Amino acid sequence: MVKIPSPRRLFRSRSKTTAGIGGGLDMCAMVAEHERIEWEVRPGGMLVQKRRGPDDDGVVEAILVRVSAGCGGWQHDVSIDATATFGDLKVLLSLATGLWPREQRLLYRGRERDDGDHLHMAGVQDKDKVLLLEDPAVTERKLRSTTLAQLMGVPCHSFIQV
Repeated sequence: MVKIPSPRRLFRSRSKTTAGIGGGLDMCAMVAEHERIEWEVRPGGMLVQKRRGPDDDGVVEAILVRVSAGCGGWQHDVSIDATATFGDLKVLLSLATGLWPREQRLLYRGRERDDGDHLHMAGVQDKDKVLLLEDPAVTERKLRSTTLAQLMGVPCHSFIQV
């Protein structure tokens, strides 16, 4: 049988100074310190306090990602935050390629990555290569719509020919 301590023991103050007038100031300092803590998710999924080096001043590291098209042959270098997601990368690439983010598929190390996957969690580092492919379903839909438009012809015919 497990003995449960009394509620008075669980919720009593640790020291006499925190219960007094100065206790409010100590609590404010603790809250202010807690708000300055930055958190990160490690590759194993564990939430931990972000490590800081002696020269780290809170600047976010930007990496250069080389994006190449599958069959187009072009290559584009994109500078992006190291902790950004593949969805953020798709948005940047949509400005350069003209493809909407939902029309893009990004492959890194032979696997297609979801929009919510973070670059640093997937192992993307500076000057790594990411392959951009157009979604085949979207390509097929575009092809079907253009052939349907050609089959239907011009929807309006003029009655008077000049």
